[in-house]
Amino acid sequence: MSILNVEHLTHGFGDRAIFSDVSFRLLRGEHIGLVGANGEGKSTFFNIVTGHLTPDEGKIEWAKNVRIGYLDQHTVLEKGMTIRDVLKSAFSWLFQLEEKMNVICDSLGTASEEEMTEMMEELGTIQDMLAMHDFYVIDAKVEEVARALGLLDIGLDRDVTDLSGGQRTKILLGKLLLEKPDILLLDEPTNYLDEEHIAWLKRYLQEYESAFILISHDIPFLNEVVNIIYHMENQELNRYVGDYTHFEEVYAVKKAQLEAAYRRQQQEISELKDFVARNKARVSTRNMAMSRQKKLDKMEVIELAAERPKPEFHFKVGKTPGRFLFETKDLVIGYDEPLSRPISISMERGQKIALVGANGIGKTTLLKSILGLIPSLKGSCELGENLQIGYFEQEVKGENKATCIDEIWAEFPSFTQYEVRSALAKCGLTTKHIESQVRVLSGGEQAKVRLCKLINRETNLLLLDEPTNHLDTDAKDALKKALLEYRGSVLLICHEPEFYRDVVSEVWDCTKWTTKII
Repeated sequence: MSILNVEHLTHGFGDRAIFSDVSFRLLRGEHIGLVGANGEGKSTFFNIVTGHLTPDEGKIEWAKNVRIGYLDQHTVLEKGMTIRDVLKSAFSWLFQLEEKMNVICDSLGTASEEEMTEMMEELGTIQDMLAMHDFYVIDAKVEEVARALGLLDIGLDRDVTDLSGGQRTKILLGKLLLEKPDILLLDEPTNYLDEEHIAWLKRYLQEYESAFILISHDIPFLNEVVNIIYHMENQELNRYVGDYTHFEEVYAVKKAQLEAAYRRQQQEISELKDFVARNKARVSTRNMAMSRQKKLDKMEVIELAAERPKPEFHFKVGKTPGRFLFETKDLVIGYDEPLSRPISISMERGQKIALVGANGIGKTTLLKSILGLIPSLKGSCELGENLQIGYFEQEVKGENKATCIDEIWAEFPSFTQYEVRSALAKCGLTTKHIESQVRVLSGGEQAKVRLCKLINRETNLLLLDEPTNHLDTDAKDALKKALLEYRGSVLLICHEPEFYRDVVSEVWDCTKWTTKII
């Protein structure tokens, strides 16, 4: 049975088309992976089907009484809300029923006999509904899910805006699980999650009986949990049965067949045109020429989609630094309270190191403390000589209304417009992306703009905080290649072993230093 029908969907932003006459059908129990390069419109598709965005054309039709659970990569949690508040908001519809029940109870004293009979019937229905959905044990259910996701260790009364990206993702996941929707829409759920909780989410989705649509660039994760791929490319949406690896194989064959058919047709067109040009003026062959021309006019010309520019990243290496890049002595990191025991570590020239460990234990805080962006609570961190540091921040808050061109120009004022456009194009951004405001770009496109700044500056030490989040497969491959070739030093936070395993020579487990095991 169909849960969702999308028919003849067309949408764009300004003169930039996203979808053209797209149709889509979701059946009960289907586990769908929605894939495509950055900026193809995957998150926009979610916003349209959930009603957050009105399409230019097309019909969106959900089955009756379907409850949708949506994990949005850009969800903003309000300051002042606690973890408990967010988790309990999963039951907001039950609290509304309780409120309605209380209003009815307050009205019973002044009701006529006939009204009272109706009210008592409605009261009974509401009480049955509340009991059926475990309303009276909500607190216990909230604690059960919080324990499974490691949220009890943080404290359910913590303000959600004080938490790391991974912790916030866990809270939103917890809320979804408590809602028990008929369909899950998951937009990059593994971003910011540590390995332990990615494994937990993988098991959960493998056993999930209802339907879900998952946007992800994490290929091993996709392969484990989906059985259908919808590929978004050049304003189209195409369905493939099987996992991501099978999709890649079928897609490669289809592409090769189309290219072969295109070459054959172009050869035929060339020969027909040549015959017409040589014979249309001669009386004896004019009819044959006209026949060939008719064939040309009726021919359905095969068009190859324009190849998306593949990103190329090459980090510029600066001058040689001293032997020690940084050294900490009894460094205690944190904000209001310590996140670590005293840390005494050092990093030498040429090392490439990955920082790993669960969310919220202080990996990002450690990077910021080394950079001096956050004051340490105790101890010291001494930076080496001749350092040229490049820092990729995990999250950049705020609405950036500057265009991509302005963003790069502000960083490199000596660049010509051609150099700015060329630098952005090398990072895989098209002309339309380059001229757009940064805030309207997808998460992956925004990451490419930030990487553009990094690769055009000379560095000898890169501090990278979750650089693969939001990046599509091509961009991840290009970034991995660039880091392998980079002759400087790298300190990298990453939750994808298949990305960092070949890049680094050492892995530092931050759980050895932290005061919090989450």
